[in-house]
Amino acid sequence: MSDDAETAVDGGHATGPRPGAGADATSTNYLDAEVNLLSPSTPYMRDHLRIIWTGFTIWFVAVFGPPTLTAIAPGVMTTPMPLIEFPLHYFLMAIGAPTTGLLLAYWYVRKRDQLDDKYGIRHGGEA
Repeated sequence: MSDDAETAVDGGHATGPRPGAGADATSTNYLDAEVNLLSPSTPYMRDHLRIIWTGFTIWFVAVFGPPTLTAIAPGVMTTPMPLIEFPLHYFLMAIGAPTTGLLLAYWYVRKRDQLDDKYGIRHGGEA
């Protein structure tokens, strides 16, 4: 964390300009800037939060969609599917939700690497 600006209790900056405001990607230390989920202080944080909220929304639908649909349309969701003979809600929760979680983890890693490359962020372990 940088000592050049006082940090407010909510994670924003109490005095001075926000880091990254009007600055280009090479002059902002993105790894040391404060994070405020409601008002991201840098373009990197805005882009990163967009990735996080997109992934969270997809995860939420994958996990809570099947039980909600089962409550709304129990006939369709509890009827055994042809070929595998499992009810649709069971298949979606047992196979769909965990698979979605794995795919989201892979998607996040790819998007985060692309974002780090876009803003020139290099992590300590890289040579």
